[in-house]
Amino acid sequence: MMSLPFYQRHHDHYDRAYRHKALQSTVSQYQKETKSKSAVYAQGSTAYARGSAAYRHASAADFSLESSAAYSRGSSAYDLESAAYSYGSTAYDHSAAQSKRSAAYSLDSEALSKSSAAYSHGSESINKLAAAYRLGSEAYSLGLKDSNLMIEDQSYKMSPKAKRAKQNLISEDKENEAIDYSVPIFTGREVSVSGITDTEEERIKESAAYVARRNLFATGEGVSVSKVAKSSSEEERHEKKSRKVAIRESAERVALKKTLEDTQAFHKKLNQDKLLHPPEFIIKPRSHTVWEKQNVKFHCTVAGWPEPRVTWYKNNVPIDVQTHPGKYTIENRYGLHSLEISTCDFDDTAQYRASAMNVKGEISAYASLVVKRYKGDLDASLLHAGTVSMPLSLGVTPHGYASRFEISFVDKFDVAFGREGETMSLGCTVVISPDIKRFKPDIEWYRNGVLITPSKWVQMHWTGERASLTLTHANKEDEGLYTLRVVMGEYYEEYSGYVFVRDADAEIPGAPGAPLDVQCLDANKDYVIVSWKQPAVDGGNPILGYFIDRCEVGTTHWTQCNETPVKFARFPVTGLIEGRSYIFRVRAVNKAGISLPSRVSEPVAALDPADRARLRSHPSAPWTGQIIVTEEEPAEGVVPGPPTDLQVIEATKNYVVLSWKPPGQRGHEGIMYFVEKCVAGTEEWQRVNTEIPVKSPRFAVFDLAEGKSYCFRVRCCNSAGIGEPSEATEATVVDDKLDIPKPPGRIMPTRNTDTSVVVTWTEPPDAKELVGYYIESSVVGSGRWEPCNNNPVKGTRFICHGLTNGEKYIFRVRAVNAAGLSEFSQDSEPIEVQAAIAAPSPPYDITVLESVRDSMVLGWKQPKVTGGTEITGYYVNYREVIGGVPGKWMEANIKAISERAYRIQNLKENMVYQFQVAAANLAGVGTPSLPSQPFKCEEWTIAVPGPPHDVTYTEVRKDSLVLLWKEPVYTGRSPIAGYYIDMKETEAKEEHWRSVNEKPLQKKFLKIGGLTEGVSYVFRVRATNQAGVGKPSNTTDPVVAETRPGTKEVVVNVDDNGVISLNFECDQMSPNSKFVWSKNYEPIEDDSRLDIDTKGGRSKATFKDLGEDDLGIYSCVVTDTDGVSSSYTIDEEEMKRLLALSHEHKFPTVPLVSELAVEILEKGEVRFWLQAEKLSGNAKANFVFNDKEIFNGEKYKMKVDQKTGLVEMIMDKLEDKDEGTYTFQLQDGKATNQSSLVLIGDVFKKLKDEAEFQRKEWHRKQGPHFVDKLGWEVTDDCNVMLKCKVANIKKETHIVWYKDDREIMVDEEHDFKDGVCTLLISEFSKKDTGTYEVILKDDRGKDTSELKLTDTAFADLMNEVCRRIALSATDLKIQSTAEGIRLYSFVTYYVEDLRVGWVHNDTQIRFTDRVKTGVTGEQIWLQINEPTPQDKGKYTMELFDGKTAHKKMVDLSGQAFDEAFAEFQRLKQAAIAEKNRARVLGGLPDVVTIQEGKALNLSCTVWGDPTPEVSWLKNEKSFVSDANCILKFESGKNVNFTISAVSTLDSGKYSLVVKNKYGTETSDVTVSVFIPEEEQENKKEDKKKKA
Repeated sequence: MMSLPFYQRHHDHYDRAYRHKALQSTVSQYQKETKSKSAVYAQGSTAYARGSAAYRHASAADFSLESSAAYSRGSSAYDLESAAYSYGSTAYDHSAAQSKRSAAYSLDSEALSKSSAAYSHGSESINKLAAAYRLGSEAYSLGLKDSNLMIEDQSYKMSPKAKRAKQNLISEDKENEAIDYSVPIFTGREVSVSGITDTEEERIKESAAYVARRNLFATGEGVSVSKVAKSSSEEERHEKKSRKVAIRESAERVALKKTLEDTQAFHKKLNQDKLLHPPEFIIKPRSHTVWEKQNVKFHCTVAGWPEPRVTWYKNNVPIDVQTHPGKYTIENRYGLHSLEISTCDFDDTAQYRASAMNVKGEISAYASLVVKRYKGDLDASLLHAGTVSMPLSLGVTPHGYASRFEISFVDKFDVAFGREGETMSLGCTVVISPDIKRFKPDIEWYRNGVLITPSKWVQMHWTGERASLTLTHANKEDEGLYTLRVVMGEYYEEYSGYVFVRDADAEIPGAPGAPLDVQCLDANKDYVIVSWKQPAVDGGNPILGYFIDRCEVGTTHWTQCNETPVKFARFPVTGLIEGRSYIFRVRAVNKAGISLPSRVSEPVAALDPADRARLRSHPSAPWTGQIIVTEEEPAEGVVPGPPTDLQVIEATKNYVVLSWKPPGQRGHEGIMYFVEKCVAGTEEWQRVNTEIPVKSPRFAVFDLAEGKSYCFRVRCCNSAGIGEPSEATEATVVDDKLDIPKPPGRIMPTRNTDTSVVVTWTEPPDAKELVGYYIESSVVGSGRWEPCNNNPVKGTRFICHGLTNGEKYIFRVRAVNAAGLSEFSQDSEPIEVQAAIAAPSPPYDITVLESVRDSMVLGWKQPKVTGGTEITGYYVNYREVIGGVPGKWMEANIKAISERAYRIQNLKENMVYQFQVAAANLAGVGTPSLPSQPFKCEEWTIAVPGPPHDVTYTEVRKDSLVLLWKEPVYTGRSPIAGYYIDMKETEAKEEHWRSVNEKPLQKKFLKIGGLTEGVSYVFRVRATNQAGVGKPSNTTDPVVAETRPGTKEVVVNVDDNGVISLNFECDQMSPNSKFVWSKNYEPIEDDSRLDIDTKGGRSKATFKDLGEDDLGIYSCVVTDTDGVSSSYTIDEEEMKRLLALSHEHKFPTVPLVSELAVEILEKGEVRFWLQAEKLSGNAKANFVFNDKEIFNGEKYKMKVDQKTGLVEMIMDKLEDKDEGTYTFQLQDGKATNQSSLVLIGDVFKKLKDEAEFQRKEWHRKQGPHFVDKLGWEVTDDCNVMLKCKVANIKKETHIVWYKDDREIMVDEEHDFKDGVCTLLISEFSKKDTGTYEVILKDDRGKDTSELKLTDTAFADLMNEVCRRIALSATDLKIQSTAEGIRLYSFVTYYVEDLRVGWVHNDTQIRFTDRVKTGVTGEQIWLQINEPTPQDKGKYTMELFDGKTAHKKMVDLSGQAFDEAFAEFQRLKQAAIAEKNRARVLGGLPDVVTIQEGKALNLSCTVWGDPTPEVSWLKNEKSFVSDANCILKFESGKNVNFTISAVSTLDSGKYSLVVKNKYGTETSDVTVSVFIPEEEQENKKEDKKKKA
């Protein structure tokens, strides 16, 4: 079925104007359905009454408040007929309702008044009413079943938005009667007996809200309904309550009173701060469209504690009820606020605002009212009489008037530039045709295509003619393309302009710009993700990261959320307090400092998303009259199950964000979570949040090792215990998942206007999650880049504004995403900023200057946009208009006309014509203007003159401008006697026109002063003759009184030859610009008195012979610019001044650049000098001392330099007799001048002493000398270098160093390279304290310099040495030893003055035998013997140089500690093994040489624990003891080797092998047995004999 608008259903006089057959059939069907539904409702109501027979009927004649079931009944009716409401039907059968109202539960007026107090206290009252409501609901549902009507139960399906249903009480037989326009009172919410909110405070407020709304609905207060006449046949039924019911009600009132008193006592003990919360609109006022003479009522429901105060505004002006008695009625009933407007008229069409405010904040809601009326004069009574017949030709549109509106914009806003913190305003005058009084358009503002709503940052205003938008505190978020859209019904027009907002000046030079667009994402109970955009300006240094700050709403205390800067433009903030609201801001940091903070985010509440959704949905859900009672018993003592759907939703180098779903098994008790982690591939789970469990199913894990893989799992906990863990996540690598984008490519600039360039580029490859782009520009050759935008732009095209015309620019672009900013693209090709030539815009303001029987003279205004070149002419078209129907356009001229006035011939007398004009330039003919108003071609016979034309303005300044015009074409019946000029502010109404001059002006120009800076004005001119004042000219375009930056004025100049000229400069010229000089604003045609010379941006008008004929106003206008012009007035006084100045220049004095001065020269000489601007070759000077002329000689050396104008006199030295006055007298032709200098008293004495000192210094510097005295510096190697700078050195010059008067011997002679002498002192310490002296000497003399390094000077030097040593310290490293774990760092060298401290987990370490520190060479170490788990943590080495502590940190925990401890255990075991292994301690020689027959005895000591095993080898073979060789091993350590008589057979290599479980060692000895020679010979002889 087709939907019918409200005004079609109840105003047949409107329907019949254009209703067609399909629509007529729809209306008929709608009327039938209305009747049937009313009958169904009556039947259901009857069944409802039968089902609740336990209760009695209440009085139904006056909408009594005695029954709370009346509210249930009304709400049920609301649900039942919600479909009918959407069609605007009469959804309530009045007669059936009157006879069948039932009361499921009754309370008298006293009980109701007490129930209303439950707005502040009492949550149990709703529990007591629940059963009755449930019974009533069941009975009602029985009635519905009896009627066989299947209606969807709306109790469980709450709308996310308030249903804008109209509740009408009207008889089914009076469908066509007019009713008032009704509005919804409020919407209810589901209520559970056990409570649906998490806190007692919320249950109290829900109960109170229910009672207040029920009362209001039952009484009908705040509902606008018409009084429907009742038939006398209708009967009203009244039944009295039984005694049993009355007793039960009285008992329940006593119980309710006691409950309220107990609740009050309980709440007195509560912390009041937990109850405070800012205002919130539960139901916002909605917009209305009503007919004239009707009443309308706005409603809103506001929550908040303390109770908010609500103020109503009309177009941002507070509504004063006392000022308009009877017009406005403002009411407040238990949080339901209403504004009623009686007898609406067109002046009530406006935007209305309800503002709620308490100590926690302020919030506003907006609604619009449109009051409509019918075209023509209609009897107002007909609008409410039921039906009105209207002729079909009335032509009423859905807006009541025309079918299309012509919308145009005047005084448009241009591209605007601002700075953060400034106030910026955009405005535009809107002209709508046809102009229908009191019918107001919809004004909408958009930023980058997004509708802007009023806020504390943005204010909007509409005066009826001018739309304005004000940025009260501009931020970079406000940068973008602003569009003004004017909507008239289904038609609209738009105008756009870009607004640029650059960074405010940084508090710290070099600090970056502020981040922007801070938003809060994924908010939960104690967690939120904050995102932002990176700034375009980094201050010249890369941005190191960002700090995130938070502030609780209602306070001013900001807390920093992260200790170290984060680079990723998203950051999870944890540790929020559930139920509180927060705002956030972000600051950028580089090495120069921290930026200004960003604009704060919108407030975000730390709530569970389900709670937030429930709070949003409940206020907008309609009351169903049903109470849902849960039968589930509290599951106490239930250990929660494992969470589900655990996943990593974000991973960066700094953190990993986890997300999961709560378990299904958790009971009614709230649960919290513990998060655990482990390195992937291991099962060593560590709890992350060891101290406090988290409440949100979100968590950010920090302090992860970059590049490692981790797994995570979550456990739930409550008072019953900790549940089983969830399934672990897959291995997640700690690294940025989002890469910084690559630079864009193909940067292409093209010309746009004379101050802007269009830049295009291509998107970078593989770009992900791009936020936008930043564009920078640079003047070619400057090397300085400036941002073109401060808010990232989407797309790949941008117009760069604010460029200098004529300059060449290059551009570059970089992309932005959350990971950071890309590298800059390649620079574009250079482009010169010039306007692209285009056809001109249309002329406008066409008017008739004269009309005769067969011709008319037209005038118009020059196009606002000339297209970048001069306009060459205009083309005029005209057409006939017969009976309001325009004909075909015809050309008025074939050849272009240059003037802006033209006579069109051969027209028809008394014919109505329309005209249009098109301008042409080199680019072609532009778009024709809009058709003019219809003009009738007839003979003008009026006596007064016609309108002046071509009214223009020039020389606009902050307090004045010059207005120019041309005389009327039609002068009337007598000559023009003068002109009157009128002015008004642009936005002022027509009655505010005021005359500038009291007497008529004879001239056709006027300088108008007294303007207010920054105010926009319009002007018009009227001519007068003897018959009177004629018709005014067209008004000028609006002009703002302001002096634009760079404005220059005409300057008069008199040169050295006495020539007088006027000069004007312009730096805004385009290639086609020209200087146009005029006198008294008329072109200068006579060049016999004036020569004009123009070169580049300068023009000069030179007077040949200034006289009285030259008096007047001389003006200069630069064409093809934005109104660059200036003037200069030469009157009699000015002429006399210029002539006198010219005469002075012809006969000048000698101008001086400087007066007579004195200075001391290098050798102690005294120089007197002055300088003239210019001297000729004939110039001469006289020198006078104490009134006596002195001459050039032995004492005085005098010189005059005509080229430079320098006159000087030099004296070798000053003596006492030279005290006095010195005078130089100059003469150059006729010009003379003189200057004197007085040198007496202290002045003379000081000058004399200075000359003597300079003389001595000069003599000193004749030999070797010191330029810079002896000083010190500490080198990068932490050594001390004494250095001084010398001059006038030669090969024979010697340098000698001394310390405490003892010469320091230097290994090498100094070569005086670079004129610097140095002495290097390595490893400087206290022994080096003393006084150092260096002497330079040769045959020309000597010079000395001394440096004391004692006391404070020595301490300062040692502090610097210690500082350099501390800076040279390497990072702390971990080393495992057999004794324990050693932390160490190397320095260049160590001195005792460098104090070393160690800190463990922020606690100073106390050194013991187990934990000790020391220095070994250049190594500073901390030894931890026998480490334990208590030794885990962060260790900090503090090196104090006397002023500053330098820190080096290392984390000895986790894997680092485990690895170090394992290495310590290994080394310890190795040391034990080395200590106890078997070994030969000594005693065996390497070689033994012995005579045959001698006894050999070898012994040694062995060691081992346990006692080693001993064995011998001879020549690598096992060797045991025998009779010849005795081997002994005694006492477990003594080994003896004895041979009683050695023989040659005993020679060989013997090896002692000792062995135990820790190792084996072998000691070798070589035995060599020799035979004496005699004995050997005897043996030989014996052998021979035997042979």
